[in-house]
Amino acid sequence: MKNILVLLLVTIFTLSCVSKKKYIALEQENGEIKSELLKTKVAKEDLESKFAKIEARVADYNDKIMSLKEESNSKLEVAESGTVISNDAKTQMRATLRNVDSEKLSKAKTLKDSMNLAVAYNLEKAINDSNINEDDDFAVDINETVVMISIADNMLFNTGSYKLSTKADGVLKKLADVINSEPSLDVMIEGHTDARTISTAKVSDNWDLSVLRATSVVRKLQDKYNVSPEKMIASGRSSYQPIASNDNAEDRAKNRRTRIIILPNIDKFFALMAENNNSLAENILD
Repeated sequence: MKNILVLLLVTIFTLSCVSKKKYIALEQENGEIKSELLKTKVAKEDLESKFAKIEARVADYNDKIMSLKEESNSKLEVAESGTVISNDAKTQMRATLRNVDSEKLSKAKTLKDSMNLAVAYNLEKAINDSNINEDDDFAVDINETVVMISIADNMLFNTGSYKLSTKADGVLKKLADVINSEPSLDVMIEGHTDARTISTAKVSDNWDLSVLRATSVVRKLQDKYNVSPEKMIASGRSSYQPIASNDNAEDRAKNRRTRIIILPNIDKFFALMAENNNSLAENILD
């Protein structure tokens, strides 16, 4: 009986020690779990805070985008070329087109056709305002959207020379005013000669003379009158585009001329409007 009691006490003591060790181990494990849980909770709260800031920023950007779209839609329209046109530009177009001959305007099939007519109208007005007087030495021909100005060689050059004379300045100044009045233009300067053979130390033939005269005009327009070189083309036609016979002095004089061909470049016109609208958008974003 005594032995049984001792055995029972030993068993209870042993079980008590094991349970205590397990308890301590569980307590330690529980503490570690709580620590990890706390870290996870802190990380979660940090992420939620960052996400809330991102959401607020996205909402703010969306509001700005919507505001810009609404403002842009009220001001801008897309043309056939894909160019965005402001209401101000459209107003200017309409004002110009009101002055264009209605018969010509009725033949315009697209916005591009209409704007070609508008640019040509502005160009014709600039010529009228420039006090360029037509005579035998100076002729202006406006054909639809192309303007051709023919200048007799004695208005610009001395006989057989490609150097501009002193009286050329007055003519070229008026011409430059017309060209500079409309940014969306391409200008071709053509040199023409009569059919007589020429050969000097500086000029080989009429091809040479016609090209050199054209480049002399281009350089003067660029250097003295600030005409953009990007819009000018110099070309020589020698004697192969006569407007009269070469049988007598009077007709040969008609063939010796410089022809200025002014072409509205509607693509450049739209590009300029696009630049203006880009500046508008940049101002809005600022």
